[in-house]
Amino acid sequence: MNNVISETAKIGEGTVFVHNCIVEDDVEIGKNCYIDSNTIIRSGTVIGDNSFIGANCIIGEYLMDFCLDRESHHHRLIVGENALIRSGSILYTESRIGDRFQTGHRVTIREKSEIGSHVSIGTLSDIQGCCHIGSYVNMHSNVHIGQKSVIEDYVWIFPYVVLTNDPTPPSDDLVGVHVHSFAIIATHSVVLPGIDIASDSLIAAGANVTKNVKKYAVVGGNPAKVLGDIRDIRNHITGETVYPWRYHFGRKMPWENKDFVSWMKKLSREERVAFNIEELADIISENASGESKR
Repeated sequence: MNNVISETAKIGEGTVFVHNCIVEDDVEIGKNCYIDSNTIIRSGTVIGDNSFIGANCIIGEYLMDFCLDRESHHHRLIVGENALIRSGSILYTESRIGDRFQTGHRVTIREKSEIGSHVSIGTLSDIQGCCHIGSYVNMHSNVHIGQKSVIEDYVWIFPYVVLTNDPTPPSDDLVGVHVHSFAIIATHSVVLPGIDIASDSLIAAGANVTKNVKKYAVVGGNPAKVLGDIRDIRNHITGETVYPWRYHFGRKMPWENKDFVSWMKKLSREERVAFNIEELADIISENASGESKR
């Protein structure tokens, strides 16, 4: 098998290594994990139970301090349970990632990032580090997230989106984009540094966003301008309202295959807080079918 596993590594029962894997000192890998060929797991990395790591990955990659002096600096990468990290991906150390994390192929995640649970990041996407990403966030392929970006829960980001962070390039005065919960950023959009994208807003495909975006706004164009209210958009076949999307779509969400309002009403206050939807619960009346009714 030609695997090299440190004597100080802790490997859970049922975990399998294929060929030519390297597991360095003080690594902790949970139960029933699968580590495919030619993967390196760097010192201090923690991987939760039932995780799948594809071939040719580097998990817990060195930071610049090691590259400069070749000495361990005791950084730590923590990846939660049930991760699915596809082949060729590189996750740098000194980040924390929640349960049920999933990547496409050849994803890069730089250091000092906090990523919630149930997050999906598509093939060839690049998280530049020092970012905060909430839970139930879905990014498609070829997305670039600049340093210091904040992406809250339940956000959708489609292919080739770029969140920038340098108002006067090149400089070290970085200002990240802030994307609030339930926002959607469509393909090939560019968001300039420091922009605030409010919850339940929609950035149209190809937009160049140079100003803050208000709640429920649809913006598009170069430079992006307000095109309307997201609640006025209709399904092109049925004519029914389709936004806010949570009332009409649930794939990969905690209310999957359920009506959002009915699901939410069954939750305790503590559960609503945990899902970060307490504010929504307070503004939906007993008879409302959602905020799509104005």
